[in-house]
Amino acid sequence: MANILLVEDDTTFSLILDNFLQKKGHKVHVTHTLKASLKSLEQNKYDLLLLDYRLPDGNGLEVMAAARNNNPNIPSIIMTSFHDVRTAVRAIRLGAHDFITKPVNPDELEMILNDALNRKQLAPEIKQNEPSTFIEGESTESKKLHNYIELVGPTDMSIIIQGESGTGKEYVANSIHKSSKRAQRPFVAIDCGSISKDLASSELFGHVKGAFTGALSDKKGQFEVADGGTLFLDEVGNLSYEVQVQLLRAIQERVIQPLGSNKQIKIDVRIVAATNDDLLNSVAKGEFREDLYHRLNEFKIHVPALRSRNGDFKVFLYHFITLANAELDRNVKNLSPEVTHVFEQYDWPGNLRELKNVIRRMVLLTRGEEAGIESLPDEMIDSLHQAPKPTGTDLKALNEANERELIQETLRKVKYNKTQAAKLLNIDRTTLYNKMEKYQIE
Repeated sequence: MANILLVEDDTTFSLILDNFLQKKGHKVHVTHTLKASLKSLEQNKYDLLLLDYRLPDGNGLEVMAAARNNNPNIPSIIMTSFHDVRTAVRAIRLGAHDFITKPVNPDELEMILNDALNRKQLAPEIKQNEPSTFIEGESTESKKLHNYIELVGPTDMSIIIQGESGTGKEYVANSIHKSSKRAQRPFVAIDCGSISKDLASSELFGHVKGAFTGALSDKKGQFEVADGGTLFLDEVGNLSYEVQVQLLRAIQERVIQPLGSNKQIKIDVRIVAATNDDLLNSVAKGEFREDLYHRLNEFKIHVPALRSRNGDFKVFLYHFITLANAELDRNVKNLSPEVTHVFEQYDWPGNLRELKNVIRRMVLLTRGEEAGIESLPDEMIDSLHQAPKPTGTDLKALNEANERELIQETLRKVKYNKTQAAKLLNIDRTTLYNKMEKYQIE
């Protein structure tokens, strides 16, 4: 049984979720606003957060960020009726465990909840033993990536892995570790984007009892946990300037000093860092130390996006289907022509992570051997019918694109009730119909 904070501004929907979760044996506390959620986090401890993305006074990501100030490992699941997977990518980039769109499928929600709660047990100390399932692929880009891993793995060089969110940067880091002389020692992964600035030093370097308010006992930092092995710093660009200074010192001098202690601890750790963005841009803006960048960048590896690995798509697709079949006790063997068409046309902004999640959902919802279009998330199908957003400085075109998107989102939210949609948009029904005709919204 888990203690869950459910944040949802739709009172009817929150009641449905509350009843569902309680029937599954969980204890649920429900709030409807950002303010109430923050107050609840101050008064209670939770095992998991189930968060509506859009709240009357903020959004679910703000609740997630506040919770992680005190509990960096708490899993969060974001819910939204806004059918745009790019929101999902942003949420996951900021530390969400997963993302689910409304209307919520009960089986899918239960699968994601169980996965999140199981992974919660994998604190950084235990996660070091998590197996890597990195797939080489067959494209030219994949072969180049694999060659780099084989080349640099046996060395002790510090590495920066650069690539979009969801491309599998941690799997690449783990593969490098497994091909190194440190393979029998720990591989410890830290998501620098999910730990607060106040707790980052403690998480990396540890602290002694009484070092700060809430430090009730000594804590071993992840540098010390990873001693002899590899420390993977995901989204390293999110570390504060002060922590960057401490990190540079640890790399240069191979010693760390826990917070509140005057004792230095020798460490032997290989650093592999990862970033979504080019850290050189952060260096140019003064947001990332140039000397630390050069210390980390002894070798750089670029992980290509899924859309640029055309020759690999079927390899990844059937690999994830095989895994999902085994996990969910299904026997999916084929895709319908409609599913194949969607997969071929979709641009996969969430990359391999998104593909894996879509496949798990698809397999879960498929009872026979062939997966049909009804097993795919609505946002995937909708995205194929959306006109691309204009770019540049054409203000009128940009405003019209945003207006079209807002109308579509509002219509989905109210299940295409035109009267309710017009009320929410603060326009009359005639204006709404005219705009729907103008923007060819069915």
